[in-house]
Amino acid sequence: MRDSIRFIRNGRMVELRDIAPTALLLDYLRETEGATGTKEGCGEGDCGACTVALGRVRDGKMTYEPVNSCIQLLGQVDGCEVVAVEDLADRDGELHPVQAAMHDTHASQCGFCTPGFVMSLFTLYHAEKHPVSRSEANDWIAGNLCRCTGYRPIVDAAVKVTADPATDRFSANASDTAGLIGFLADTDDIFIGDSDRFFAAPSSIETLADLYEQHPDATIVAGATDVGLWITKQFRDLPKIIHIGRARGLDHIGDTGYELLIGAAATYAQIEPHFRALDPDLGELLRRLGSKQVRASGTMGGNVANGSPIGDTPPALIALEATVELRKGKRVRSMPLEDFFIEYGKQNREPGELVIGLLVPKMNASHIFRCYKVAKRFDQDISSVMGAFRFTVGEDGAITEARIAYGGMAATPKRAKNAEEALTGTMLRDSRAWSRAFAALRDDFTPIGDHRASARYRNETAHALLGKALIEAAGTASTRTRVVGHRVVA
Repeated sequence: MRDSIRFIRNGRMVELRDIAPTALLLDYLRETEGATGTKEGCGEGDCGACTVALGRVRDGKMTYEPVNSCIQLLGQVDGCEVVAVEDLADRDGELHPVQAAMHDTHASQCGFCTPGFVMSLFTLYHAEKHPVSRSEANDWIAGNLCRCTGYRPIVDAAVKVTADPATDRFSANASDTAGLIGFLADTDDIFIGDSDRFFAAPSSIETLADLYEQHPDATIVAGATDVGLWITKQFRDLPKIIHIGRARGLDHIGDTGYELLIGAAATYAQIEPHFRALDPDLGELLRRLGSKQVRASGTMGGNVANGSPIGDTPPALIALEATVELRKGKRVRSMPLEDFFIEYGKQNREPGELVIGLLVPKMNASHIFRCYKVAKRFDQDISSVMGAFRFTVGEDGAITEARIAYGGMAATPKRAKNAEEALTGTMLRDSRAWSRAFAALRDDFTPIGDHRASARYRNETAHALLGKALIEAAGTASTRTRVVGHRVVA
């Protein structure tokens, strides 16, 4: 058992004890270190002014990933290298290549957002793909908000700095840094505090399950992209925090050839290439889920476990017949994901029972899948309506099964069973069956209106998304039905 967290700063190990369960990385950097280059903007992971880079060893290589330090718990950085904007320039004052590119392209005006952009571009600079296109650069900085400069010169800086491979001192010292991170790696459970107030990060699934069974009132944290806002915006007192990110094997993604096995601690960034290989729309869904910072921390297991009716991934997972696996102590059980969601704020989960993984079946040649996210903003926004559709079509063109799931249409992610029934057994191109399905959809949902969308808008959008899915499934190219996110045909 270890009663401290340890991480790397500027080539040296930092060890902290007696940290508060809800201590945030941003506050540590600014208030303890005095590293005030990292800014606090929105306090909820939306503007990117607080972006820092976390260095980890993945697949034997040093990697740098952007995170929002305003919602990153300090305890989550155990075992990582933490890089802030002050760390980039050389000691003799020579700017880092990213900083020089920002300067040369006139990519900063007021400068408040600049440190966050610099850190996002620092992680892009250390990404494997060089050079990058303007669209790829746009994706990378989608989680950074600029209020005055405008994005064109910032993208210019991104393209300029990635024209050649990374050659900074972080690249030169990658082997030494990886060695330091390896030195920090251990199999100790972390427990800081006492039985009434603690931050814990168990090192195995077994000790994680045992601890949560003993403290069912604790808050489980994976990426903190949701829980972080409970702290910064709702001002909740969370006396007991259990972080699942250190549990060995819980971030595993397995491929049996027939299904994907996704551990609850696997991040969206880790899952994205596997989902894109399942279907282009799944890759597009994850591309639009949050930002690079959010996807580097957030997990699909957390998206499921928090039970939000507007979570992006549950409708797609339900349409794919995904199964959720839960554990309480030594007992493990599984169920169809659609049965996990009972009502608003309530899941089919006992006290002390946690989500440990998801099983996602792969599709076969008879399946046609589509999913669409509708939000007020294209990038980094919560869905107003999310629709996912999987049609099983026989060689004769008949729909033998339809699975249609929506988010934002009810108190939980929910299937449109009346619409499914209206389509099952009909010919895919039968417009009369489509009309019956549209009519049946009105009986499937009675959505509410809120600040994201009115009830009428949600009903009409759900209707339109089903129509789009059917039109595309019947053979119309996505270049005719979509403005962006076209499906690439091999």
